[in-house]
Amino acid sequence: MGHGIVVQNLGKRFSSYSSDRPRTIMQAAMGGLKRLKAINHFWALRNVSFEVQPGEILGVLGHNGAGKSTLLRLIGGIGSPDEGQINIRGRVGALLDLGAGFHEDLTGRENLMVVALIGGLTREEALARQDKIIEFAELESFIDNPIRTYSTGMGMRLAFSIAIHTDPQILLIDEHLSVGDIGFQAKCIERVKALRDQGCAIMLISQSPDQVMEVCDRALLLNRGQVAAYSDPATVVAEYHAAMHPHQNPRLPQANELVLGEKIKITAMEVSPAAPFQCGGSLTVDLDYDCIEPLNDPIFTVRILHESGAVCFDSNTESFGCHTMLSPGPGRIRLQVERLDLNGGQYFVSAGVQSQHWETLLEYQDKMRELVVAPTPIVEGLLHAPCVWTTEVPPKSSRRTNHADHGNNVPVSPKT
Repeated sequence: MGHGIVVQNLGKRFSSYSSDRPRTIMQAAMGGLKRLKAINHFWALRNVSFEVQPGEILGVLGHNGAGKSTLLRLIGGIGSPDEGQINIRGRVGALLDLGAGFHEDLTGRENLMVVALIGGLTREEALARQDKIIEFAELESFIDNPIRTYSTGMGMRLAFSIAIHTDPQILLIDEHLSVGDIGFQAKCIERVKALRDQGCAIMLISQSPDQVMEVCDRALLLNRGQVAAYSDPATVVAEYHAAMHPHQNPRLPQANELVLGEKIKITAMEVSPAAPFQCGGSLTVDLDYDCIEPLNDPIFTVRILHESGAVCFDSNTESFGCHTMLSPGPGRIRLQVERLDLNGGQYFVSAGVQSQHWETLLEYQDKMRELVVAPTPIVEGLLHAPCVWTTEVPPKSSRRTNHADHGNNVPVSPKT
């Protein structure tokens, strides 16, 4: 392998201390040295192994505290592991903390030069690329102002632009592809993909399953510092959803369950009415399936996700008391949503089948069908519930004489 990342059985241990730990030498002398000792040890990472090949993007998912940032910092050379090995081959560009290397009294241009030199460029290379860096960051009008006058977003854009223009062979990104507005985010993602296509090995920490699905070639799920899943993005994202909502979301079977073979397969999904769906209308979802062997009381699930990844609707047969015994062969099950009030936009419908008592995921089809909701009046959020605004004008006797009468009860209702 020319360059890339190889992690083998990585472990990192931290210590925790009492809240009344002495802060000064005098306190330690008076209170005793025992209070200086750690009261507990915990493993932030344990038995973590994976590879990132040249020309590949690995996405790392996990809830807060799962060990994602600790993993990235160890790979970036901040700290050392207590167990295992990290082998890095190639020039590393790390976005571990956007803007951390900036000096607030220096201008954006001066900071650009300093950070670019630290990142491995020569002075001549940094000077030759500064115009492209400034243009990408969209800071032409502010680049000669002190960094202390920048907004957080402006500083993040500059840091990102510098990092991707230093010819990294390995790029580490810690949840920072969400910098700037939507247009700038899209530009960042396209540049990361271009670096991947040029042979850069990229590791991306993300809290967005949709981002991992869009950008990454493989994915890793961390749970309490250990690898919970390491596979293709669709498989790991499904496991991530299950871990975040263990009582509602479909989960993937464990490795020892996979040998049981297929028991049921969703063969088709029909969503009606056809696009565009009108906000406030009824929706029908028909699932065609092929049952391989008899199943007692399987749980069918249907969920609707916004294009951003937000879950807007989630329903399953168990919650509504729909129980059935499936015999081998084809069949169909229908979900009827009497009214669906969603803001205009692009959504997706996913479906899955769980075994009785949510023990095993038998089938899961992510984003099987696109659902386009017709444009609605602009309202923040995803829900577009029917509502009425009214104004009430007080009686004339309580109004000032120079006020005009504008009438009563003026309804304002979104068109659905």
